[in-house]
Amino acid sequence: MEIKINIKNNAILSFVEFCRTNFVDKSIKVIYIIIKRKEEVLKKKLNTVQNWLPYDKVLNNGIVKMKNNYYIKILKVSPINFNLKSNLEKESILNSYKTFLKTCNYDIQILIQSNKEDLSNHIFQVEEINKNKKEKIKLISKKYINFIQEINQKKKSSSKNFYILVKENPINKNKKINEENEKIYCEKLNEKYFQIKESLSRCGNIVINCDSKEEVERIIKSFLNVRKDLKII
Repeated sequence: MEIKINIKNNAILSFVEFCRTNFVDKSIKVIYIIIKRKEEVLKKKLNTVQNWLPYDKVLNNGIVKMKNNYYIKILKVSPINFNLKSNLEKESILNSYKTFLKTCNYDIQILIQSNKEDLSNHIFQVEEINKNKKEKIKLISKKYINFIQEINQKKKSSSKNFYILVKENPINKNKKINEENEKIYCEKLNEKYFQIKESLSRCGNIVINCDSKEEVERIIKSFLNVRKDLKII
């Protein structure tokens, strides 16, 4: 005799539990074990990536709300070539940077993102340009292509992005934050942004405010997605 039960709700599961504790029928026991295993699998599936990520949401102004109720603002910094500066300029930059660290007496984090360059398009263009050239030029082009490919494989050819994360801690993390409090935290982060922008401008750096939701989400995805075969949408 075949027993077929379609599990749709907890009431049927409770019924099977009752049968298991009151009857010795092996078929009922087997059904109970199968149901319990399916239930465990469903519970494990609920632990999604969203549960693992530390941030709650990205606001429309680009500020990130974390799960422990503090807020983060992302700033992008354009670097300068320090080695090309004169000794007098280097000393001035270092003094300005010291002033920046002393002035910003709040939580900040500096992140450096290194991305390996995709040279395939450049190599293709070099090959196309020299396709009908003399053999000597083709040989030079081939040596050049081998050289840049070797550099790229050693990760010496890479673009870098520099970010500063500014943090704003609420007074009471356990207290529910309303829209008015959230607006105050955002204003405080904007004040810190202008302070950092002014300080780093003395060093020659340009500080860009990442103030759109789409841009901040793209930056977060670029850190999480390390596979080059997956495009960031």
